Amino acid sequence: MDSKNTLHVTPADRNLPPIWFFTPEGFFALPLGMSPEERADRANSFVRELYSRGDEAIWEPAAPYYAAIAEVMGDTGVSYAAMGLFSTADEGETADGEISRHEPADGVAQCALTVGIVPTDQNSSDTDVVAQGILATLSSDPYNDAIWLDLPCGPAVSCISVREYKLNPEMTVSGEETKLLTGQIQAHVPFPTGPFTAVFTLYTASMDHWAEIYRMMTAILQTISFIDPGESNSSVEK
Repeated sequence: MDSKNTLHVTPADRNLPPIWFFTPEGFFALPLGMSPEERADRANSFVRELYSRGDEAIWEPAAPYYAAIAEVMGDTGVSYAAMGLFSTADEGETADGEISRHEPADGVAQCALTVGIVPTDQNSSDTDVVAQGILATLSSDPYNDAIWLDLPCGPAVSCISVREYKLNPEMTVSGEETKLLTGQIQAHVPFPTGPFTAVFTLYTASMDHWAEIYRMMTAILQTISFIDPGESNSSVEK
């Protein structure tokens, strides 16, 4: 395994099956948890990782804020949520062998990744049939760019949408009305074991770096597994 990647598994609770996937360095998972105590504990660790150069003056007020966000997101059925922060500095600005870290002074691209497990009324255990239904539904919206995906874990459907929003003058630094362009990549991955679909959603307003963010999402989707990667690796070694 690449040490710069982190393995995540959605919780096998609320009668929902687990799913495994990797995220690259730069993703900070929000402190989702089943109980207030668990969320508080995870929030304390989250803020120390996110604001690694901070101190208690930053961490102490920030932790309850992110714990509250995690509670709201958990109530909506989200099983995983993370903030992605990536340096936009040129690779040539780092010494040989060093990893390009997120340096705000050099510019940072941001994105948000969520994973939800959605119960579906699928009558067939054939994931191809389920994916075809999803593709037909998403393709009916002319603003969606929906395509079929053949992932290592099975069939899936990717849907890309780009939206433009007008920001009121009071919301901008310049005090003038501004247009904000945002992009979303959403992948629907049917479970082969039951009537559920995993929905991976990556959202960003850093459209100048869309190509890199798209490749990153593609890489994440390639790591999805419905079987514990540790168990599958052990079976191969035997």
